[in-house]
Amino acid sequence: MAHTDPIADMLTRMKNAIMAEKRDVAIPLSNTKLEIAKLFRAEGYIANFRVDKAQVPAQLFVELKYSGKKQNVIEGLKRISKPGRRVYAQADAIPKVLDGLGLALISTSQGIVTGRECQKRGIGGEVLLYVW
Repeated sequence: MAHTDPIADMLTRMKNAIMAEKRDVAIPLSNTKLEIAKLFRAEGYIANFRVDKAQVPAQLFVELKYSGKKQNVIEGLKRISKPGRRVYAQADAIPKVLDGLGLALISTSQGIVTGRECQKRGIGGEVLLYVW
């Protein structure tokens, strides 16, 4: 089944798994979703992920991270740039999520990077999502 917004589908699957207190969630694989999962793991929002190309379609299994008694590390996920309304930010106007406590993922000419990395490199791009 084709989705018009596969990133929003990924975030919805993760939100649903968090509400159901699941340990992991299966997501159809794409390069963009894989890069997002790598950044989530590097920033400590998920425990780990693995790719299963034996299944059709290939799947990305994201292992959610919990702290304490069933308290998920991810409190919120929000899709910013959508297929119907693209949102871009210049290097000097990269958004801060919850005054720096959250994370903005930006799609740039150098790949998908965090908002902090964009500010260090002095580049802008399409604001994909916020996570906190």
